[in-house]
Amino acid sequence: MNNAERGAAAGGAADGGAAGHGNAAGHGGAAGHGGAPGNDSAPREGGATNAVEQTLRHLRTLDAPVEEAADAPSQGPLTLEDLYRQHRMRLVRLAILLVDEPATAEDVVQEAFTGLHRNWAKLRDAAAAVGYLRAAVVNGSRSVLRRRKTAREYVPPHAVNARSAESLAMLSTEHQAVVKALSNLPPRQREVLVLRYYGGLSEAEISEATGISKGTVKSTASRALEALQRTMPDSKR
Repeated sequence: MNNAERGAAAGGAADGGAAGHGNAAGHGGAAGHGGAPGNDSAPREGGATNAVEQTLRHLRTLDAPVEEAADAPSQGPLTLEDLYRQHRMRLVRLAILLVDEPATAEDVVQEAFTGLHRNWAKLRDAAAAVGYLRAAVVNGSRSVLRRRKTAREYVPPHAVNARSAESLAMLSTEHQAVVKALSNLPPRQREVLVLRYYGGLSEAEISEATGISKGTVKSTASRALEALQRTMPDSKR
């Protein structure tokens, strides 16, 4: 991680997980695009893991047609405009899963791209730029949740608030229950599961985006799945 990426990641790691979120998108491990997790996947916790994995991957599948259109190759060197076109909606969808409100998620992502513009000259390549965006969205989402907690005025805007109405309408009742259960997890646990199963990121990529160690990523995922197992007793499948 270079200096620009460290700057984006620094704010969130010190929280100790009080509030956390992020998103991912990228070449070779993109959010919304990523394939099955690799050998360093989170520990399996029976039905809860299966339910989370199936639900978030199903959401990713629903997003795929839009993402394929955005991934149409551009001519010439990669530009900020290319990154915005290719990754903005993936980042927004992940931010929605993490902060619940579409308008707030849009703001978080816009701030991430503003920061990318300021740091453009410092970044090595497209992969570094995408890494910066991931970390910036994680920390922007954490900041949103910290402000909500401090103000003590946040009320979730929807009964099931992690997706747009049209996407939720395409989910089964069982899938909707998983999304709702995720929204009740502590922020860091929710962050890790969303990045893992919706973002399709490895433990190393989650560690880079969140500023926590790979070991903490693994233990956080395990605790999150155990929590879901307790709240979703009928999720064994």
